[in-house]
Amino acid sequence: MSDQVSRRSLLAAGAALGLGSGAQAEASQEQEAPPQRGRSMVGVPFERHDTVRLAIIGLGNRGGGMIGSFLAVPGVKVTALCDVNATAAARAAKAVTDAGQPAPALYTKGDHDYENMLRRDDIDLVYVATPWEWHVPMALASVREGKHVGVETPFATSMDELWQLVDASERYQRHCMQLENCCYGQNEMRILRMVHAGLFGELLHGAGAYNHDLRELLFSDTYYAGEWRRAWHTKSRLKGDLYPTHGLGPVAGYMDINRGDRIVRISSMGTPALGLAEYRKAHEEPGDSSWRERYVESDMTISLLQTAKGRVIRLEHDVSTPHPYSRLNHIAGTKGVFEDYPPRIYLEPRNTNHQWANFDEYKSYDHWLWTDVPPGPGGHGGMDYYMVYRTIQTMRLGLVPDMDVYDGAVWSAPVPLSSKSIDQGGAPQPIPDFTRGRWRENRPGVDSVKPA
Repeated sequence: MSDQVSRRSLLAAGAALGLGSGAQAEASQEQEAPPQRGRSMVGVPFERHDTVRLAIIGLGNRGGGMIGSFLAVPGVKVTALCDVNATAAARAAKAVTDAGQPAPALYTKGDHDYENMLRRDDIDLVYVATPWEWHVPMALASVREGKHVGVETPFATSMDELWQLVDASERYQRHCMQLENCCYGQNEMRILRMVHAGLFGELLHGAGAYNHDLRELLFSDTYYAGEWRRAWHTKSRLKGDLYPTHGLGPVAGYMDINRGDRIVRISSMGTPALGLAEYRKAHEEPGDSSWRERYVESDMTISLLQTAKGRVIRLEHDVSTPHPYSRLNHIAGTKGVFEDYPPRIYLEPRNTNHQWANFDEYKSYDHWLWTDVPPGPGGHGGMDYYMVYRTIQTMRLGLVPDMDVYDGAVWSAPVPLSSKSIDQGGAPQPIPDFTRGRWRENRPGVDSVKPA
């Protein structure tokens, strides 16, 4: 696609939404990109590893819970573990030795002991599952020390940090990935293959969300160490979508974001922040430390994102009001629509009676991970294990990873930009092209071909 055609398409799409010139927005986004100091990581394969030597930073609920999945994948050796909580580290080390592996080295001497761990020469992959404020410094330190790194969500919480991750990955030629487990859900992978098979026709719009009532856990004295996650609801610079990637990652996959299309702008609105204060009033004693907190994070954030091809994505975030769990997981095109929670589908020419059809009728489109790889341990219905299995497989075979630093950056860009849009009354915010033009390339993603 030429720059001229791209700008004309964006101008028409922007005019349709009343959002101004797409050409001007694209130009400004290109100007925002910092100078490139390394080579693009698009299409860069891992070096082959007979054994992937793993280090984990953060051994609480998420990190500690993922050890079983890593240990169940052939070709993984856990060489080092790091956590400020020595008890958690020891518990994780026992899981490693119980699996028949040598005892891993432990790093538990304060907040920055991970830096000592990263200097080891027996680590290929670092998995970061710490409180959010540590994701970026730990990822940057990992790639600087020559390690590939997988980071839990969110990738980062500011635009400057997102560019730092892109820059470091390119500069040191190490993969820095947002390991988004929801991209590996059975429904998500089935829909992805159906989209690529053309069953939905030309895509028009989709939706993703993280609507999860976390109030009890946010106020728990033990679940989040030091109650760190609730503190993010008090930060005045962040009033929008704090956790966009579970919903956005799969929909971005359906739309081939960074692989033929890209997200160019976001416009967000947020409700008042009432839910956590109301829950506190009903459940917390008057002397609890939470009474000193003022919550500013919107109870519900609703964002509209538009792509260069004019497609629209609705994104929602709500963790502080009562409702059943949902990631929405919705995709629609010229031939039909799928909606999740519960799963239901309507595709022409098979469906013509205005009645939802049973999604089980499309099991033949399940991804090979779900049909050919035996299930392993771990949570979230199996997606955690398949994410780990595939990540290790790409490293052992020397393949290009399913997701790269550019995916992680665009998936987490709504964290700062939704907040900025809310502060500006819903004004659209440009999302930069983290790939620096390479989003136009048609290349593989999570919809992988089974290796021979």
